[in-house]
Amino acid sequence: MPQIAIISSSVRTGRNSHRVALYFKNYLEENKLATVEMLDLNKYNFPLFNERLRLQKDPPDAALDFAEKIKNADGVIIVTPEYNGGYPASLKNVIDLLYDAWYHRPVAISTVSDGNFGGAQVITSLQFTLWKMRAWTVTAMFPVPRVRETFDDNGNPVDKAALDKRTANFIKELFWCIEAKKRMME
Repeated sequence: MPQIAIISSSVRTGRNSHRVALYFKNYLEENKLATVEMLDLNKYNFPLFNERLRLQKDPPDAALDFAEKIKNADGVIIVTPEYNGGYPASLKNVIDLLYDAWYHRPVAISTVSDGNFGGAQVITSLQFTLWKMRAWTVTAMFPVPRVRETFDDNGNPVDKAALDKRTANFIKELFWCIEAKKRMME
């Protein structure tokens, strides 16, 4: 069973994208598809990036723990809101921190907004950053428009059947990349 790390990237007060991260965790666990590690950046509260983790003389334990969880994950799902066409500094911070951990890591992206476009403007910039870090971004994307109308605070979708069907395709693409990476490493 694959190990999936889900990064809930918003640290904003009243954040809504965390609902989607909770949904993915519930979906994977309820369907017994993977073991899941929720990496909530709001709980980590990392300081601003000042150097890559491997170059820090005395890195914080939380950063080492986070890096280990990414390295141990077969794949990563990043759930990010769109803030003014970009992704939050909290996410850029940990991407830059963990340069080595991203190497060939399958990463699926879910973008979230309260508007009609589901954070679609952030996909390109986030994908480009991950490419520069040499991550393997999954081609399937999962934009979530009108997040507060789509999910409750606990990540329960309003239309579970429709969302589960869409999610199955998204997860299938992530798992395909995980399997392809395993075969390439043999």
